[in-house]
Amino acid sequence: MDSATCLAIARQAGVDCYGLSFDYGQKHGAELDAARAIAGSVGISEHRILHLGLGELGGSALTDRRIEVPETPTEGIPTTYVPARNTVFLALALGWAEIIEADEIYLGVNAIDYSGYPDCRPDYIAAFQKMADLATSRAVQGNPVLIKTPLIDLTKAEIIQWGTELGVDYALTVSCYQADEHGRACGVCDACRLRCKGFKEAGLVDPTRYWGRTDK
Repeated sequence: MDSATCLAIARQAGVDCYGLSFDYGQKHGAELDAARAIAGSVGISEHRILHLGLGELGGSALTDRRIEVPETPTEGIPTTYVPARNTVFLALALGWAEIIEADEIYLGVNAIDYSGYPDCRPDYIAAFQKMADLATSRAVQGNPVLIKTPLIDLTKAEIIQWGTELGVDYALTVSCYQADEHGRACGVCDACRLRCKGFKEAGLVDPTRYWGRTDK
């Protein structure tokens, strides 16, 4: 949902968009199917899916089948945190940005209505930007790639309202941590709770399809 909104924001700004998704060993492929559908629906210049082996490392409820996805709120950083995921994703996006001579990387991280992941915070983004400015050929030549996070200080309701104004089809998006092969959501994981809360607070109908709880 956040990535689709971010894409709409970039397109409104007149950006020539290239989409990058990751098959990183997550337990379900529904989010990648959704990414393909969204990219196809808006006609971006190119959409790539990179295949990574983060699942081989385990350590997260999203990649390790021995760890259950929590279905009730938990204290601290949840087990759905994937160690170093955004750092790996951003590093690869930075490399592709240099190759295609992109000026900006749009990233849909959010630090208000979120699960508490450390790699979604403004301090983390600022630190990665500093690293990128030191590490890339473009930056040392005075033309850095800028990381844009237009959603980072917004609530889920504000994100949904903005995306709706931009025409985002949220029925195409998948947020659930344990969606089935048809993209239907469980209704009880942290991502489902945050999404449901956002639509309710925005006063809009949630188009999410559920395989689990349906009292939404």
